[in-house]
Amino acid sequence: MTEKEKMLDGRLYDAKDEELTALHRHARQVLSEFNRELVEDRSVLLKGLFAGTGENFTIKPTFNCDYGFNIEVGENFFANYDCIILDVCKVTIGDNCMMGPRVCIYTATHPLDADIRNSGLEYGKPVVIGDNVWLGGNCVIAPGVTIGHNVVVAAGAVVTKNVPDNALVGGNPARIIKMIE
Repeated sequence: MTEKEKMLDGRLYDAKDEELTALHRHARQVLSEFNRELVEDRSVLLKGLFAGTGENFTIKPTFNCDYGFNIEVGENFFANYDCIILDVCKVTIGDNCMMGPRVCIYTATHPLDADIRNSGLEYGKPVVIGDNVWLGGNCVIAPGVTIGHNVVVAAGAVVTKNVPDNALVGGNPARIIKMIE
């Protein structure tokens, strides 16, 4: 099994692998162009980098990700300034989702065992975000989290557990504040 296959499967892998380094370098080059001041149609660059997009989506610069090919965003997706998506595993975002500034979505994680962690091995867990979700500014979505449909995540929340449909969550760690009718 290649290091890329291990990464995509959520197994321990070596991020310094030659193939992964080349893929990461490619993403950095595309994002360097995307984040430049005078680029007219940024969405074209990301359509070539992402696994899939809706017809209409907007991501404000700066935007950063590890690879891009693990990211899929739905129709009418909007991410405000300074979004970071660490996509060592799949990130699936539904239709009509909005993100405030500085939202971070992480699939990358590291072993708890210090010896394994210090060896440089890491792994990931996929993130799924449903339709009609609003992620407030500066919130963090942790590896392995699934967020249901029609969810609002309050600004500054750190979401470490799955969120059911129609919930308002906030805090660190995030908890359900109320259900949305």
